Amino acid sequence: MRIYLTGLFVLLTTALHAQDTLRLSIRQADSLFLQNNLEVLAEKYQIDIAKSVEIQDKLWNNPTFGVEISAYNPSRGALDVGKNGQKAFTIQQLITRAGKRNKQVALDVESTRKTEFQFYNLIRTLKFELRQIFFESYYLEQTIALYDNQISTLRTTVTAFDREYNRKNISLKEVVRLKALLFELTNERANILFELQENQRDLRTLLSTEQPIKSLVDSTEIQRYHLDRYNIASLKEKALQSRADLKVAQSETKQAELNYTLQKALAKPDIQVGAVYDQASNYVNNYFGLNASIALPFFNRNQGNIRAARSSISYYKTAENAKQNTVSNEVDAAVQKVGIADKAFQSVEGQFTDQFQLLNNGIYDNFQKRNISLLEFIDFIETYNESIKEYNRLQADRIKVYEELNYVVGEELFN
Repeated sequence: MRIYLTGLFVLLTTALHAQDTLRLSIRQADSLFLQNNLEVLAEKYQIDIAKSVEIQDKLWNNPTFGVEISAYNPSRGALDVGKNGQKAFTIQQLITRAGKRNKQVALDVESTRKTEFQFYNLIRTLKFELRQIFFESYYLEQTIALYDNQISTLRTTVTAFDREYNRKNISLKEVVRLKALLFELTNERANILFELQENQRDLRTLLSTEQPIKSLVDSTEIQRYHLDRYNIASLKEKALQSRADLKVAQSETKQAELNYTLQKALAKPDIQVGAVYDQASNYVNNYFGLNASIALPFFNRNQGNIRAARSSISYYKTAENAKQNTVSNEVDAAVQKVGIADKAFQSVEGQFTDQFQLLNNGIYDNFQKRNISLLEFIDFIETYNESIKEYNRLQADRIKVYEELNYVVGEELFN
């Protein structure tokens, strides 16, 4: 009865754990990332902030209104503001010249565009990280499944050899060596699990969830990664048109040019115009007058800011050219990596792994029947596990370099 209840508890626990696990395809992971990622959501507020600054600078300056009253009249006492008293009112309005307001708004609009490009670049960078970890996790899980199968089968073999040792049919050396192999496989499995848990941590952070994540990948997801439709010239052209970080650099150059125009406009003094009403202190009672004032640009003509703005154009233009060169070189390197990964994968795909699997299916039976020696058995198991582990890593690395090509081009190339 106790065994039955224990088994039932294990099954229930496993079922609950399976329900808690998020089983996601790469498309579902992308969608959840865009909905939940906190860095992406926070960066959206930067766009709202930039647009708010743009709205603010479109507004006209407020007029100013002033009041002056008689605080004390020796013949009439304090606050002489009645019908025959004294009070004055003024109203002033600042009128900007040289299109300063429109030039500032144009600069704000470009600043908003830059913020949007930074937002898209953040998505590009984080999605690249997500996809790398997603596929790496999938192939680590495949390797874990291999080790689980090997460890389970080897435990059965060790148990059988323990019985044979107790019957004095085999030596203790063989049993100990098999147990050492079992320990070695268990330790390697733990190391892979450590790596998988680090990936789980990063995936949960990127998707803003506390649930475990199971990567689901089918053959169609893998088959779409190929370069048949593209050549390096077209990829470079796409990158120069699509890369959000390059657009950020281009926007910074544009902002520098707009700021130079604005700084030249700021050298033109603004005009202050207004009207005044004075009840009793002027040369006539109930005086109405108009006034205007302007700063005389004798000393400060904004020379320093204009010079700095001119130098900024050269600085950002040089940075933009450097970024274009970097983008071109990154595309070159990514295409070369794809070629290397494809050749390595094609050299071992299919026949190599099929032959290994065929051998692995009969290796335990042959060993238990003593058709192969202990050393041959151990050597094969170690070679097989290491080869499959490296094959899975090769498949993960191949997809990673294709995703890196997506990243450096700035587009989804393999839909």
